[in-house]
Amino acid sequence: MTTRVAIASGKGGTGKTTLSVNLAALLADQGQEVRLLDADVEEPDCHLFLQPRDESRSPVGVLVPVVDDERCTACRACADVCAFNAITVIGSSVLVFPELCHSCGACTMFCPESAIREEGRVTGEIRRGTVLRPAGGQFELVTGVLTVGEAKPVPVTKAVVAAAGDTAADVVLIDAPPGTSCPVIESVLGSDLVVLVTEPTPFGLNDLRLAVEMVRALGLRAVVAINRAGLGDDRVQRYCTEEGLEIVLHLPDDRRVAEAYSRGELLVDALPELREELQRAWGRVAAAAIVEGVRS
Repeated sequence: MTTRVAIASGKGGTGKTTLSVNLAALLADQGQEVRLLDADVEEPDCHLFLQPRDESRSPVGVLVPVVDDERCTACRACADVCAFNAITVIGSSVLVFPELCHSCGACTMFCPESAIREEGRVTGEIRRGTVLRPAGGQFELVTGVLTVGEAKPVPVTKAVVAAAGDTAADVVLIDAPPGTSCPVIESVLGSDLVVLVTEPTPFGLNDLRLAVEMVRALGLRAVVAINRAGLGDDRVQRYCTEEGLEIVLHLPDDRRVAEAYSRGELLVDALPELREELQRAWGRVAAAAIVEGVRS
């Protein structure tokens, strides 16, 4: 049985990727079959720490409408049915805006002259590679990369998440985008547990509240990991107590952590004394995920 854990945050810069890559490495060192999905397709950065080898690439495409001008009568049926203003009619010309299209197919379906067909358009790619660990373990990194200039990351996010189930794994970790927008929702859906990474600051608390509301609205369970513990005050701690949120990790506000991060090093390698803390954190995460799986 695969344990699927999404690692998310209400804001960027809280340490979400730090936790994701270090947990993946820790579990691989213990011989577990791990797959890490970097679903932050607008700014993927797991590869900077992991340096995957034998990387393969495959395109991610969406369907967009193409109008046959010879058959089109400019009746406006396509424009009227499009909820995203991706197609409009000016005079006798039909204009398509591919960047706005959500590939719903309504324009094709409702065109009375069958003057619209759909063609593929590449909006990003999926990169898959193997991460080799010093002790001999290894795991797979799947990275989604949105094409520069694209406005809609969700199709690429979906393609990354779909990679979670194409082969067996003991653990699937999903490094979700920051915030509470559509790409985040797409990346956490179907997870056994969501780990929300925050920091003990007013901004961290505000965005943690938003993330908790999102997770609960989706019917998922969340636990909290506090990065830079000791930096601010105890308001995040008190909020978690009031809301019944388990805190699975206190990662200390340590200059050595920042220095290792700036060098692109994993904490489990650069600061071995943190391995035990991360191991305990994973034990709590795994236990919470199992309990949630039994409930559902």
